[in-house]
Amino acid sequence: MIIDKIALILTIIGALNWGGIGLFSFDTVAWICGGSATIAARIIYTLVALAGIWCISLLFRPEENTAVAEHH
Repeated sequence: MIIDKIALILTIIGALNWGGIGLFSFDTVAWICGGSATIAARIIYTLVALAGIWCISLLFRPEENTAVAEHH
């Protein structure tokens, strides 16, 4: 699903941003948006959080059996 891919991309962006904060004390989102309290930064943080919540559903979905499809 396309929403799964979008959620994963946003979650990866969030993870990289947190890595930058943890390793270098540098918040890329805040830097791009002009501060962490700006509306643009808050929207990005919110979208990343929603994407993370969406990705939780990936843990509980049944796995697709791609091996069967390859043999037919």
